[in-house]
Amino acid sequence: MASAPADINVRSYIGQIPFACLLGFELAVFEGGEAEIRYTAGPDHLNSFDVTHGGACMTLLDVVMAAAARSQTPEIGAVTIEMKTSFMRPSVGPLLARARLTHRTATLGFVEGTIYDEQQRACAHATGTYKYVKRRLPIGPASANALRPPSTD
Repeated sequence: MASAPADINVRSYIGQIPFACLLGFELAVFEGGEAEIRYTAGPDHLNSFDVTHGGACMTLLDVVMAAAARSQTPEIGAVTIEMKTSFMRPSVGPLLARARLTHRTATLGFVEGTIYDEQQRACAHATGTYKYVKRRLPIGPASANALRPPSTD
């Protein structure tokens, strides 16, 4: 994994995203404009056809693409501006999502990502645009900072 400034704990990147923790995502790569996340859907993450629900797949792609967007400068956050997803085959069993930053400006990252099954077959593919934002200030009882969502302005 890539090194990062002391105040950024790259190894706990997924731990900072409660929904990704709930789904059980495991960050495997986070460096140089690339990211990989491993994921096996639990019974509660399946659809009525017993395959990984499309919403879980889209979340996986969103999180891995945001990680790829942030991987060059992990001290800066990235929020999703838009995302397009295509489903090519059912996502079954252990999955691996890979993403790479294809272009970056001062404020935007353009990323593509793909979910692969155990046989390395592409199951879903997405492209997305991410806006770079300052990380939120600390919050809590000892903080004078109000919880504010990042701006997409």
